[in-house]
Amino acid sequence: MDDKIYLDLIEKATYARVNAYAPYSGYKVGAALLCSDGTVFKGANIENSAFSETVCAERVAFFNAISKGGDRRDFKAIAIVGGKNNKIIDFASPCGACRQVMREFCSDKFEIILYNGKEIQVHTLYDMLPYDFSAKNLK
Repeated sequence: MDDKIYLDLIEKATYARVNAYAPYSGYKVGAALLCSDGTVFKGANIENSAFSETVCAERVAFFNAISKGGDRRDFKAIAIVGGKNNKIIDFASPCGACRQVMREFCSDKFEIILYNGKEIQVHTLYDMLPYDFSAKNLK
C-alpha cells in the first residue's frame, strides 16, 4: 500500500479516538480497519472500572466489522493511534489479545500501521506475532 492510504487510515483512527472512553487511564486509542473492498471500520477503546472488562480500540473495530457481516472479512490493514491526555507522542502497539484477534481473521501479511504524531511505522502481523496459536493448531 502507499502512504496516501496509510495517512487516510491514520486520520480515521485519530478521529475515532474522540469516542474513546478512558476515565481511568486517560489513554485514548482509535483504530481504523481497512477491508479489501475499501470499507473502513473504526473503533475506540472502552475502559471499565473492572479493568479486565476493558476493550481495546483494535478489537472494537474488528468486532464492528465482523458483526456487520457480508463480505467484509478480508482485512488488509489497521491503523492504531493512541496517547495519554489527548496527546499523541508515542506508538500505540496492539496488546496480545488484539494480536490474537488479528490472527483469527488476518493473514501474515496483514499490515499494522502505527503513528506517533510524527512518523509512521508499518509492521506485518507476522512481525508482531511470529509464534502464533491459531486454527491450524487445532486440526
